[in-house]
Amino acid sequence: MNSFGRLFKVDIFGESHGLGVGVSIDGCPAGIPVDADDLEPDLSRRRAGAKGTTPRKEADLPEIMSGVFKGKTTGAPVTIFFRNTNIQSGDYENLVASPRPGHADFTGHKKFGGFNDYRGGGHFSARLTVGIVAAGVLAKKILKDITIESKLIEAGGSTNIDEALDKAMADQNSIGGIVECRVKGLPVGLGEPFWDSVESLISHAVFAIPATKGIEFGSGFYSAKMTGFVHNDSIIDDNGTTESNYSGGINGGITNGNELVFRMATKPTSSIAKAQKTMNFEKGMVDELEIKGRHDACVALRVPPILEAITAIVLADLMLLEQKSNRIYL
Repeated sequence: MNSFGRLFKVDIFGESHGLGVGVSIDGCPAGIPVDADDLEPDLSRRRAGAKGTTPRKEADLPEIMSGVFKGKTTGAPVTIFFRNTNIQSGDYENLVASPRPGHADFTGHKKFGGFNDYRGGGHFSARLTVGIVAAGVLAKKILKDITIESKLIEAGGSTNIDEALDKAMADQNSIGGIVECRVKGLPVGLGEPFWDSVESLISHAVFAIPATKGIEFGSGFYSAKMTGFVHNDSIIDDNGTTESNYSGGINGGITNGNELVFRMATKPTSSIAKAQKTMNFEKGMVDELEIKGRHDACVALRVPPILEAITAIVLADLMLLEQKSNRIYL
């Protein structure tokens, strides 16, 4: 349940308030230049500190434990560890009896018989995405000239993100958001029909990002309102370039050489300062819950680098699979 990928295989580990969190990447090709400083640009984009993000600030200093020697990957698993240095575990004691509405407190407790680490959400926490971002940096190196860019395009139902944030914070509430991802420079032929379509694999991985509630490619749900004559992307040259891009760069589950475009939706953060109602299992009754701790007003603010990493991981795995089968030559 903590692994993803076939050739470029990513394993995440740790808990929000444990010793730390990290990632191990098995199948990373040997000879790729990598240094802790290479990780900093994407890690800094994920880091808290901006308006609407959690006051919990972690240094996120990567400790490369294995798989790198003299500045290059060795072909052995690359393991990167991030220590937790800023925790306030006492803020979560009341959540054992009173699970947060909309959170994994209840399901985690039931699934693991009460042995789960509930502090800061434990292994369910978005804290673990720091390892995913680190793996994404290595994946981007495999993809070379392919560019992946994500940005928050809407929050709280508005394109005026600052205004939506101010309103939510004033109301001691949280808001969701929509993040768009665009990939340029992909070759034709990545992905397979049906189970391993590019959409299937990206969707599978994207739902590993906590708070994800939806995903759409190209025209997405709007395509249900269109006609085939309008939606069909006319091919205008020998390279397969299309006049429009309603397909989002994918046909039959396979990349068509045009820009890959998709959007994902995140729900509002479950932990809010406003009092809520939930079952108190010690009292045996519904009671008022006041959540302590430090939380994001809009978790979508920190999603773009995570979404880029997730996308890079999927595409790097597909690229290595194609190279192994000799179907795509770079």
